[in-house]
Amino acid sequence: MTDPRYRKVPSSRLSRLAGFGQLAGGIVGGMVAEGARRLASGDRPSLPDLLLTPGNAMRTAEQLARLRGAAMKLGQMISLDAGDILPAELTAILARLREAADFMPPAQLNRVLIGHWGPTWRSRFARFDPIPIAAASIGQVHKATLPDGRVVAVKVQYPGVAASIDADVDNVATLLRLSGLLPPTLDIAPLLAEAKRQLHEEADYVREAAQMRRYAALLADDPRFVVPAPVDDLSGAAVLVMDFVPGQSIDRLADADEETRNSTASALVGLVLREVMGFGLMQTDPNFANYRWQPETGRIVLLDFGAARPVPAETSLAYRRLLEAGLAEDRAALKQALLDAGFVAPEILTRHGPALDGMIEVMMGHLGRPDPFDFADRSFVERLRGHARTIMADRSAWHIPPIDTLFVQRKVSGTALLAVRLRARFALRAMVREILAEFPPHS
Repeated sequence: MTDPRYRKVPSSRLSRLAGFGQLAGGIVGGMVAEGARRLASGDRPSLPDLLLTPGNAMRTAEQLARLRGAAMKLGQMISLDAGDILPAELTAILARLREAADFMPPAQLNRVLIGHWGPTWRSRFARFDPIPIAAASIGQVHKATLPDGRVVAVKVQYPGVAASIDADVDNVATLLRLSGLLPPTLDIAPLLAEAKRQLHEEADYVREAAQMRRYAALLADDPRFVVPAPVDDLSGAAVLVMDFVPGQSIDRLADADEETRNSTASALVGLVLREVMGFGLMQTDPNFANYRWQPETGRIVLLDFGAARPVPAETSLAYRRLLEAGLAEDRAALKQALLDAGFVAPEILTRHGPALDGMIEVMMGHLGRPDPFDFADRSFVERLRGHARTIMADRSAWHIPPIDTLFVQRKVSGTALLAVRLRARFALRAMVREILAEFPPHS
């Protein structure tokens, strides 16, 4: 098979471990070469300087994309959550992980489908397109037609992905620890345990089908969204068959007219607020590939519900207090809400109070402007970075927010990033007030 789109998924534990070994070796080799180059020019580079190079970012992205599974999923999380922290050139390289993954070779795909439906699996379809229409970290999607003419999407999980989750997460964690990018005092064990749990849930397609039905019920009266319906009698733990719902990449809306961009971004931001404040359920993966847009209807197609998880009442209440403090422009209340929600550790207040006050002032100045809110206006970012540098330099004060808050914030940040991409402008403050009133506490 010479087509570069096809690359066998390493499915055995040994082959995946070898992939991580190649990645580590490539990074070390890149560090040595970069260190020698900089020393020759008179520089004294630090370890992070040597690690965070475009060459090492490219090696990491390519190898994680080849491994797929939990390794690629974790890389996607890092690339999306990095936001404005990593240099722009490194963020652009890691964005490779949010693009389509490689395809399974046809022989490997055939073995997976035989394992699910048996050797006569093709008889279940009038037509099955062997070339995937999408490929991601955990599986790839094929378009097919059932004997009754119903057009469906068939999501096929890569072999060995579910069994390799724990080892993949541990291997990525080892690379992070060895890199020195994380302070040794930072306890990432709870985060790793939760990442494993969620990734196992994402690899369970029976569970995902149930989450699709829950979301379809929650959004049944909202004409702005479409959720595909699963075909239960053809689906299982590693194959998910659902209605094929046509749509185009949400990224293409960046070139659409202003009204379309604004209404689409407004719908998605409103959905996130309702997930947190009212639904008690959130699809926590904001990868842009999970949204499609129908130009004929203007509706948004929602995909990939494996990362759906409950939003605890205490997490919802914490976000309510943050939003209420922001709307009231009450700086003291916002600082307390950040502390109560776990975004800010007590050590930060004690050791870096002025820097935190400066960050709050920048955020209030930006978010407190009258509607409409302009997501494309990023003039505040450099000022925010200036205050954050003092805090980030104190590695002993780094901490991880509560797990549920972390996953909710990932969706909030990712959706805001999409609104930035769409250059959206809409009445954000009015929307927040409306949704807080629609879903009062303890309702």
